[in-house]
Amino acid sequence: MPAASMNSLAEGYRALVIGASGGIGQAFCTALADDPRCAGLERLSRQSDGFEITSEPSIMEAAKRFEGVAFDLILCATGALHIDGAGPEKTIRALDGEAMARQFAVNAAGPALVMKHFLPLVARDRRAIFACLSARVGSIGDNHIGGWMSYRAAKAALNQIIRTTSIEARRKLPGLSLVALHPGTVATALSEPFAAGNRRVEAGAAAKNMLGALDGLEKGETGLFLAYDGSRIEW
Repeated sequence: MPAASMNSLAEGYRALVIGASGGIGQAFCTALADDPRCAGLERLSRQSDGFEITSEPSIMEAAKRFEGVAFDLILCATGALHIDGAGPEKTIRALDGEAMARQFAVNAAGPALVMKHFLPLVARDRRAIFACLSARVGSIGDNHIGGWMSYRAAKAALNQIIRTTSIEARRKLPGLSLVALHPGTVATALSEPFAAGNRRVEAGAAAKNMLGALDGLEKGETGLFLAYDGSRIEW
């Protein structure tokens, strides 16, 4: 697959990947580092920086590191399906309130706090993109088989947060595309327990697909639930 190139962004654009130590996060970093148009790539992760998605002080401190920087591309590649040993429920009878709260903390509240503290670092005078990893299972309209209640609900909440934030952000950042991004089924640790019989794409290919989908957006096209192939997913 040819190298990804974010041609819709300014020559010499600056990018930030949050969650850079995860499978998809690492793949994003590799793809962006190979893009000759990218003049600066910053990374944040728990592994390398102690960045904690469920801690607002950690998020706020990380944002302070980049004061004065104008990012053209911010990718929040955080998320978890299994948290503290608790996996997705097959039935509501298996629902555990504490496990559900942890899903919301990691997959909804955390990215919301990232947007709160990192949106001020988005370039204001040109096209910019801010994308958070979501999942198709977070679509209410596309839910036909049930199950995975906590994870689905957390991702649905994230989608609503992104949609709502995009409306507010458009007033000050008319060139920004703020989107929820579905990566497909990627060959990472998150999907490994469900790999049997399912087609998965390698993380590197998935990252290039998602960057291509983002690159295809029009300037200021925002508040979308976007799949890796550029198609739109119903809320």
